Amino acid sequence: MISTVGDLINMVLKVSGILGVGQTAVPDDLTTGLDWLRAIIGQWQKKRWLVFVEQTVSVASSTGAQTYSIGPGCDFNIGGRPDHIARAYVRIIPGVPPNLVDMQLEVIEAREDYEQISIKTLQTTPAMVFYESGYPTGRVYFWPVPPAGQYGLYLTLKLPLPTYISLADPIALPDEYLEALIWSMACRMQASYGLQVRPDHMALAKQAINTLRQANSQIPQLAIPAPVGRIRGDTSLVGPGLGRAFVLDQGAVL
Repeated sequence: MISTVGDLINMVLKVSGILGVGQTAVPDDLTTGLDWLRAIIGQWQKKRWLVFVEQTVSVASSTGAQTYSIGPGCDFNIGGRPDHIARAYVRIIPGVPPNLVDMQLEVIEAREDYEQISIKTLQTTPAMVFYESGYPTGRVYFWPVPPAGQYGLYLTLKLPLPTYISLADPIALPDEYLEALIWSMACRMQASYGLQVRPDHMALAKQAINTLRQANSQIPQLAIPAPVGRIRGDTSLVGPGLGRAFVLDQGAVL
């Protein structure tokens, strides 16, 4: 039964042909397997369809700052640096529980787009968020800047996959991940040991990863982007009736 990292690596060494019947892995083999496991998990973390759940992280109350840090021990305190923000919203404070009002934010995907905003220090109801994916921690820019004490700030991110540091670590992943790890690691171990990567192993890895894709994919309803679907006379980027103006470098007021 495979329950720990050591069990997984021993299985991979056998199915990849690196270990024969009755042979025992030496420490270098186990270390190489652990390195490949960490590398594969690091790549999978960046793909939404290989991460089994998303998480919501928050700052309970806005401080009036233009930016907030994100990462271990930061304003948005999470276990690792995210590669991007999936979704974001703000919650109006004070609310009347349980009927709390959340307002969806548009995610600005590129620094070039954020730089087009002329008045970056404008303070009012936020409508957009930009993530600067620095390392080892990132910065989150809300725009307009939410005034202090008036909004809760919420980000939706991919939940970090486990980080393995020893052979005794448990495989803390859903069962369907096990076969994908075995065959993906087998292909990489064969290549790193100078062996021919077996086509049937590659096919098994692809099939197992496709199973993860089917299990993890969540397809939202089709929606028309706000600039396309906005009716004539509607001046809000985030919904009708909010009456907020946006000033861009081109001089346009939307």
